[in-house]
Amino acid sequence: MIAEPTLLSRSVQKENSVVDVSSCASVHHVSSERNENRQKTVRGKRKARECSENAKRKHSKSSNGSLGRAENEQLKNGDVEAVTLFEVVSMGRNAMQAVVDDWIDAYTGDRDSALLDLISFFIQCSGCKGMVTAEMFQSKKGTDVMSKMVEDLDEDTGLQYKKFLAFPWILTVTWPLDMDSGEYPLIMSGLYWKRVRAFRHTCTLAAVKLLSALVNVALNLSVSVDNSQRLYEVELAKMASKRASPRLDRIQRKISELQDRKCEIENMMDAIFKGVFLKRYRDVIPEIRAICMEELTVWMKLYSSVFLNDSYLKYVGWMMHDKQPDVRLKCVLGLQALYQDQSSSKMDLFTIRFKERMISMTLDKDHEVAIQAMRLLMVISQSCEDVLSPDDHKNVFQFVYCSHRPLATTAGEFLYNRLLSNHELSKPRDGASDQERHRELVLARVRALIHFHTENELHQHVLYLVDSLWDSAGALLKDWTGLTSLLLPHTSCQEQALSSAEEAFVIELILASVRQAAEGPPLSGRGAGKKVINTKEKKLQIDDCTKLTEHFIKVLPELLSKYSEDAEKLASLLKIPQYFQTDTCDHENSQCVRALLAELEAAVDRHTDAGLLEAAARSYQSLCAQDLPWHSLARPSFDRLIQHWTDTLGTRLGESLSDGCFTANEDSTLEFLSTLKKLNAFNVAQDLSKWSLYELGTRLLDVEIKHSGLPMEVTIEALRCMCSCILWKLNTFGEGLTSRESALQQRSQLRAFCEKCHRCLSHAEQLVREQAFMCLSDVLIAHNYQLQMWDSSAGTPLLYTPDPKLQKALLSFVVEHVFTSPEQDTHSSKVSESECGDGRLEDLHRRRNLLAAYCKLIVHSVLEMSMATELFKQYVKFYNDFGDIIKETLNRTRQMDKMESARTLVQCLQQLYLRLKQEQDRGNTCSSRVQTYSSIKELARRFSLTFGWDQIKSRESLAMIHRDGIEFVFKGFVQQSEKHSPPYISYLTILSEFSSKLLKPDKKTIYSYLQKFAGEQVINNREESWMPLIYYRASLMGTAEGEDAISFISSDTNKQPSLSNRSRSPSVRQVNSEGDQRFLSPSLEPKGNELLKSSEDSKVQQAPLSREQLSSSLVSDKVLRSSDEVDVDTVDIDG
Repeated sequence: MIAEPTLLSRSVQKENSVVDVSSCASVHHVSSERNENRQKTVRGKRKARECSENAKRKHSKSSNGSLGRAENEQLKNGDVEAVTLFEVVSMGRNAMQAVVDDWIDAYTGDRDSALLDLISFFIQCSGCKGMVTAEMFQSKKGTDVMSKMVEDLDEDTGLQYKKFLAFPWILTVTWPLDMDSGEYPLIMSGLYWKRVRAFRHTCTLAAVKLLSALVNVALNLSVSVDNSQRLYEVELAKMASKRASPRLDRIQRKISELQDRKCEIENMMDAIFKGVFLKRYRDVIPEIRAICMEELTVWMKLYSSVFLNDSYLKYVGWMMHDKQPDVRLKCVLGLQALYQDQSSSKMDLFTIRFKERMISMTLDKDHEVAIQAMRLLMVISQSCEDVLSPDDHKNVFQFVYCSHRPLATTAGEFLYNRLLSNHELSKPRDGASDQERHRELVLARVRALIHFHTENELHQHVLYLVDSLWDSAGALLKDWTGLTSLLLPHTSCQEQALSSAEEAFVIELILASVRQAAEGPPLSGRGAGKKVINTKEKKLQIDDCTKLTEHFIKVLPELLSKYSEDAEKLASLLKIPQYFQTDTCDHENSQCVRALLAELEAAVDRHTDAGLLEAAARSYQSLCAQDLPWHSLARPSFDRLIQHWTDTLGTRLGESLSDGCFTANEDSTLEFLSTLKKLNAFNVAQDLSKWSLYELGTRLLDVEIKHSGLPMEVTIEALRCMCSCILWKLNTFGEGLTSRESALQQRSQLRAFCEKCHRCLSHAEQLVREQAFMCLSDVLIAHNYQLQMWDSSAGTPLLYTPDPKLQKALLSFVVEHVFTSPEQDTHSSKVSESECGDGRLEDLHRRRNLLAAYCKLIVHSVLEMSMATELFKQYVKFYNDFGDIIKETLNRTRQMDKMESARTLVQCLQQLYLRLKQEQDRGNTCSSRVQTYSSIKELARRFSLTFGWDQIKSRESLAMIHRDGIEFVFKGFVQQSEKHSPPYISYLTILSEFSSKLLKPDKKTIYSYLQKFAGEQVINNREESWMPLIYYRASLMGTAEGEDAISFISSDTNKQPSLSNRSRSPSVRQVNSEGDQRFLSPSLEPKGNELLKSSEDSKVQQAPLSREQLSSSLVSDKVLRSSDEVDVDTVDIDG
């Protein structure tokens, strides 16, 4: 006997309270008692049949009464009267309880009509506009009903099944078709489980929500059973004289009734689980699978005695391998809740079986799944100590260095909870003060972090480690007092002193935390852009900057003094003043500022390390800012330092020059070089033009150019010095009104510097040549930017154009120093970094910088676009090393001028082809400097791929490429007199690589242009020497037949066939003697043209390119592409 559904609905509606289920002994008693109570509270209430169109038809008399409470409220508010239950629910969200009560009353009065309304409600929630009538409900032909419902389905406009979660209350009701049968509409096959995904989704959701409601009922029954059992035990424990036998019997009967009721509920749950879940958890729709997994974990959490076992856990484990991230996410979130409930003892077998999968999910391609998988491992580590091994923890902790910041911060939280928040990490000594205890705790945590950092052999990025730990271990990282106390002498803890390596790590940790507090995330590679912080975060950032400024302005001089001999540690400490908060500086710290400036001056006098000098220069720049209170102290100190260096440099230069030659000894050269390095480092940060550094550099370069003998390091530093001075002058040029004389003087200086660099491009030392090239690139790009930003009101602009000799020298330098013979073929597999070696990687990085500098000159229009021809020639040969740079240059040049960029590609291919022909005519076919025919054809194919899929956008460029190619091949060819093919006829095979990018009307116009040069008789010639022409003609006509149009020219000879590109080669259609030019049917055309609508083709064909318009601008028609979507989601997977 299946229970009446009214009690279930009541029980779930009161699930927060303990339900007295003893009243369920009789269904009729429950119904009568409920109706009696309602009559006491609500007078004059009528049945809610007005909310059902079906009920109106069957019970017209009863519908004349008053409306239900939900409809009355809507009518009072002026809303439209509802007709169906779906509309009542949609309109009556503020009176859900009244809607439920009305439906229950209707169910009590007429069960069939109420069920009909409920079924219609489910149908409408699925997005179906149809109405289930009584005749359809009673009909046994489910196929006809399904067909009728599918006809009225409107998923595209409504997708109401997506909104079905808005009505979970109705799912607490069950409706058995027969009180004596166990068949329920939700678990029956037929209309609900057929090929319509909306019905499957809605009914699956209804079924699993119903099972969740039954779980709540079963829980209440279990509570009642436990309470009754305890009451029975208490009564049984009484003395026999005080024991009431009738009461014991009554309690025993109640326990039996509750247990029977609980058994019925569990049977219903089992029926729904087997009839719905087992069929739907593998459904083709990911939303259905996600719903099943979400509800399954809810059942396990609420009713663990039944569902939390391996028989049900296996489904969660299996679905963690699902292809859809939403399904995997639901599994992980559900497992988090289960492990947090301290029920891990029941999941031991599951944990062992699926531990590797849970760990591997931290590498999931979906970031949210990876984050929640990391949190799952964190929960498992807290609840099950021995599940994750030390190796597992080590692998998981590596994610603190990953590029996705949310995942990195989650791993940082895991690391902090596991290693740094352990209460046994530091045991305080007896009798130690609070300060000493705090220092010992900080020391223990830092050493644990050092141990993790040193064990990590893959990464040494302290900055990223701090960023990952910032949200969880912010208190430790912001404890600058405790961290700096570890570096300063401490008399009571000499035995706990840090080693040199540990001190270096603590300094890096302090610097990273200071940077994080002052600038905040994201770091480079951990975010798309600068994060916009709110007012609260801004205030917290200002407070942190104030604290670090007040602390380090006092402590930093002592730290600089302690590590004055260690350049690496000094370089890190000297970066801290760059993050000082200028608003909090006052005159009270003048003594500390003087001490800091003195230590800065001592550090730069003692060391010449490039990193240290750069950090010191930036710190001086921050301290010398105009808005700082201590500007009056820092600026004079800085000026004295620069003046001292310039005086020393001038004196040593005068002593070293004898008859125009550099004659300094080794010690003087060393001092001269160190002083010049310091000036260059500071000249990058601030403008030192008033100290006449440019003149000093000019004297040095003049000596090297005229007499040579200048040390290589001195020459490089002289070039850097002059380059920095020129850049500062270009930066300040035009700030005021510029006179003609000033512009001419500046131009003369710029020209003189470029001439000196030009001469240095032929220097004997490679490092000097490279430095001269980089200086030239920087200066020319800066000058070009200054011209673009020039304001006409500022006076005469600074005009300078590199002479042709200099441009040619720059190109020759790139060809000689960048495109050296690669160690590997471009088509071979990539060599790993370990096999390459540090030397080759360093050399590759250097060459990439040189190539990027030259490409910037082209992109910024300093050099003509045709100067990129030599670069594009190497695109395929050096694809692994420089392919990304060359491709980006090609895209940028195309954005600047599409036609000029296309001409550059044509020039590139024609030059390579002519060089190959010359070598073949000479009989030299094995030269490594000449690219083979197949490589040139591959280069053309790569060029064609860069045009993308937008054929309209590149229409003009492609037409110009074909036009120039045809003219190149048939130049000087006379149709009537010539019997032999043109000498460059094989170039047409290369040109055919661009045919696939042409539009259909453009192909026809190009074919007409080809006929103009070749003639009808030549085109139909089938001789072997004319095969490239037939091949090219086939590519234009889009034919696909036979194997006549293979690539027949070898990479080493003129006429040997090459089959390397047969898969991409269009076939030649047999051409009759009358010159048939008909095209094949659309089904045989290339894929790129299949996407074009016939109507759009007709529009484009109305204005094809004429022969005269081929070189001009083409019609920019938009070709709309459409593809018919096939609804593959309707495929059902049966359990």
